[in-house]
Amino acid sequence: MKHDVIVVGGSYSGMAAALQLLRARRSVLIIDGGKRRNRRASHSHGFLGQDGADPAQLARVARAQLATYPTLTWLDGEVDQAAGTKDDFRVTCGGTAYLAKRLLLAIGVLDRLPEIPGLSERWGKSVFHCPYCHGYELDRGRIGVIATGPKSIHQAQLLPEWGDTTFFLNGAFELNEAAAEELARRGVSVEVDRIALIEESADVVLNDGRRMSFAGLFTAPRNEPSTTVAEQLDCRLIDTGMGVQIWTGETKETTAPGVFACGDAARVPHSVSLAVGDGAWAGAQLHRSLVWPES
Repeated sequence: MKHDVIVVGGSYSGMAAALQLLRARRSVLIIDGGKRRNRRASHSHGFLGQDGADPAQLARVARAQLATYPTLTWLDGEVDQAAGTKDDFRVTCGGTAYLAKRLLLAIGVLDRLPEIPGLSERWGKSVFHCPYCHGYELDRGRIGVIATGPKSIHQAQLLPEWGDTTFFLNGAFELNEAAAEELARRGVSVEVDRIALIEESADVVLNDGRRMSFAGLFTAPRNEPSTTVAEQLDCRLIDTGMGVQIWTGETKETTAPGVFACGDAARVPHSVSLAVGDGAWAGAQLHRSLVWPES
């Protein structure tokens, strides 16, 4: 059987895209490895109508709603290989090949966090990347920002909106005079000593032994697509300055004809609400490519 579309990745953007296609009565196969990026978070914020909801519950409800459409097939697994051309794609999962006219990559990203003992264990719990998603709940408490590169300056400048902010350079780069002045204007304290480890909920222990306690910590990890599927299909990848993502045009089609991409792997910035919107747009545009294949 050849599906109209194979969606690689069944998290928020992938399911949002699939919903548009299923409602157009197209046959859709979703292949998902079950590793949502926000699987460690207990609450999701900033999503209209679902503010504060359990992100796992959001995913469960969405999957159950998709399951009511008869043209959906869901496969739990990870894609090993993908190849082919428009109208004739072949995706292998667990040794079995599946065929499709179009592919949609909703593969998400991997977060390359600073290598600080104790940080990765707190990712999504008391260490975050998005202030709009998590800043309000810190209740104006003290906030620490851990630099990963020069673009972290923007994050440090923004976060005083949510609480008194300390910016830890942690050896990531050297702060120039202009940036230092702008941070001072925003009331941001700058700490140059390196971080030894993170303890308790969000306590920063510095190399010189000082301990600083915060309501929460923020950092901007470097991202990259979670699998090599896009590379296998010769999709163009671009560096955003914060990581690597899949290039797409306005219709969310990649440089490989017939291959579309959406969600965190194909856009910045990242949040559940933005992923859902991006997926919905990608699904509709992909459907149009099936209706008007020569356009």
